[in-house]
Amino acid sequence: MAVVRLLLLLSVLLFSFYQVSSDIKIGEELLHPDQVLVKGSNRRLMQELDCGGLCQQRCSVHSRPNLCNRACGTCCVRCKCVPPGTSGNRELCGKCYTEMTTHANRTKCP
Repeated sequence: MAVVRLLLLLSVLLFSFYQVSSDIKIGEELLHPDQVLVKGSNRRLMQELDCGGLCQQRCSVHSRPNLCNRACGTCCVRCKCVPPGTSGNRELCGKCYTEMTTHANRTKCP
């Protein structure tokens, strides 16, 4: 009788592990190609940004494009956002983008 209960318990555990592992695969398949699953205590879906391409477009008419690209890249990585257009619209990226400053207390993000 004890052997039957042990086998039944073992089969239930194996079935449970199988279900959990298949749920993880299903969850990964539901992600879009431009999204990343962040694991840890702060789980969420985040879109991967092409910071290089977005910043190149943002800084295309800037008087100092290399400086602009470097600052924009830093802001993009930290804030996960680049505003549309070549200037302005900074408020669309939120507080992180608008309040980041340099050591001289000037706005950092173009």
